[in-house]
Amino acid sequence: MITFIIGLVILVVGAAIYGRFCERIFGPDDRKTPAYTKEDGVDYVPMREWKNSLINLLNIAGTGPIIGPIQGILFGPIAFITIPIGNIIGGAMHDYFSGMICLRDGGTQMPEMIKKYSNKKVFVIYQVFCGLLLLLVGAVFIYTPGDIAATQVLGFDGAASSVSTWVIYGAIFVYYLIATVFPIDKIIGRIYPVFGAILLISAVGVFIGIFAHGYPLTEIWNDWNSGGALFGDYFGENNFIPIFFITVACGILSGFHSTQTAIISRTMKSERQGRMTFYNMMVVEGFIAMVWAAAAMGIFNLAASSSGLESVSTAAATATIGTICKDLLGPVGGIIALIGVIVLPITSGDTALRSLRLAISESLHLDQKSAKKRLGLAAVIFAAVAAILVFAKLNADGFNILWRYFAWSNQTLSLFAFLAITIWMFETDRRKYVWVPLIPGTFYAFITISYIANAQIGFNVPWIGAYIIGAAGAASYLMALLWYGRKRAEAKAMKAARKAAEMNSAK
Repeated sequence: MITFIIGLVILVVGAAIYGRFCERIFGPDDRKTPAYTKEDGVDYVPMREWKNSLINLLNIAGTGPIIGPIQGILFGPIAFITIPIGNIIGGAMHDYFSGMICLRDGGTQMPEMIKKYSNKKVFVIYQVFCGLLLLLVGAVFIYTPGDIAATQVLGFDGAASSVSTWVIYGAIFVYYLIATVFPIDKIIGRIYPVFGAILLISAVGVFIGIFAHGYPLTEIWNDWNSGGALFGDYFGENNFIPIFFITVACGILSGFHSTQTAIISRTMKSERQGRMTFYNMMVVEGFIAMVWAAAAMGIFNLAASSSGLESVSTAAATATIGTICKDLLGPVGGIIALIGVIVLPITSGDTALRSLRLAISESLHLDQKSAKKRLGLAAVIFAAVAAILVFAKLNADGFNILWRYFAWSNQTLSLFAFLAITIWMFETDRRKYVWVPLIPGTFYAFITISYIANAQIGFNVPWIGAYIIGAAGAASYLMALLWYGRKRAEAKAMKAARKAAEMNSAK
C-alpha cells in the first residue's frame, strides 16, 4: 500500500511542478481563440472550461487506462512508480503541447499539424497510420464496452452467435453515428457531464474501496512473490521493456490523445485554460490507471492466496473488472462502477470517429457544413469499422490480434506528435527546451520499434536482435529530429532576414 501511495504523491506533486513548467514554455496569452474567430456552430463552438476539461477526459480515457493497467500490474509494484513518472513527463506533456499548438494554429487537426511541422512523406505516412489507428479505436471501443455490458451488466453470454451481442453493438454504433454527425455542443456537450459524473463516482468508489477493504498490495522493496500472486516470476520471465509500456498505454502515454485534444482546441475560450483542459486531464487518467492497477493487484493477491492460483498471467481483464467492482462496491455500486467502465470507451470511440471524419474532410477539402454531407462521409468510415468488428468477433483470436495492433499503433502514433512538438520548438525560439519532447519521443521510438521487431504480429525477431534494431531506430529518430529541427529553424531565420531586408530597402 505504501508504494501505491508514493506513486500517487509522485503523480500529483510532479504534475503540479512539470505542468506549470510546460505552461511556461508554451506561454499562453489572451489572444482570441478559434472558437470565436472561426465559430460555425458545429465544430468551432465556445464552451466553458469545466465542460471542455470533462469532454477531453472522456475523449482520451477509453478502456486503455483500465484494461492496460490490469494487465500491466502483472509485472509487479514497479508499475506504481513507472505510471506516474511516464504520465508526467510523457503523456501529459504530449497532450498539452499537441492541444495547445493546434489551438494557436487556428484549431487545426493533427494531420494539418504534422503537415505543417514535417514534410510531405512524413505527412502521408501519418495520414495512413492515423486513419488505421482511429478505425481500430472505433472497433475496440465498440467491442470492449459491448461485451462488458452484455456479460456483466445485462447477464447475456456475449457470444458471437447471440443476437443480443449484435443488438448491443448496434446500439453503440447508432450512438457513435449521432455523435459523429451532429454539432459537438448538441450531443457530446450535453450528455458528457452525466457520463463524467458516472466515471468519477466509479473511479473514486474503487479508490476508496481499496483502502476500506484492506486490499493486499505488494511493496516494491519486498519479495514480489510474497503477497500470493507471482509478480516476481512474471517480471523475470517477460520483457518489462518494452512490453509493459505497450500494455499500459493510456495511463502513461497515448498517441491517440493528440487526435482528441485537437478537437477540443476548437471549443476553448482561452489559451490559459490549456493546462487544466489538456495536461491535468491526462493526469486524472493516470490516477484512474493507478487505481485500477492497485485494485487488480489486490484481487490477484487474494485469489492466489485463497484458491491456490499459480499464475495471474491468464486472468481475463474484463472478468477482473467485474470482480473488482462487485467486490469493492457491492451489487448496486458495482453496477454503477461497471457503467462507468462502459462509458469510458464509448466516449472515446465516438470522438475518435469524429476526428477521423474531420481529418479526412480537411485533407480532401470536403464540405461538412450540412448533416447530409457529414452523414455520407461517416457512413464510409462506419462500414470499415463494422468490417473490423465482425472479423474480431468471429475469429477465435481476432480480438487479441486487434488489441495488439491497437496498442502498438497507439504508442507509435505519439512519435509523430513528438516530432511536430520538437520542430515547433525549433521554429518558435524554444530550442533550449527541445529535450522536453525528445526524451519521451526517443524512448518510445525504442519501445515501439523493439516491440514490433520481436512480436508475432510484427517480424518475430529474437529479443537481442529486436533490442539492437530498437536502439538503432531510436538513435536515428533522435538525430533526424535534431538535424531537421535545426534546418527548419535556420530556414525560417533566413526568410525573416530577407523579409526585413526587403522592407528596409523599400523604405
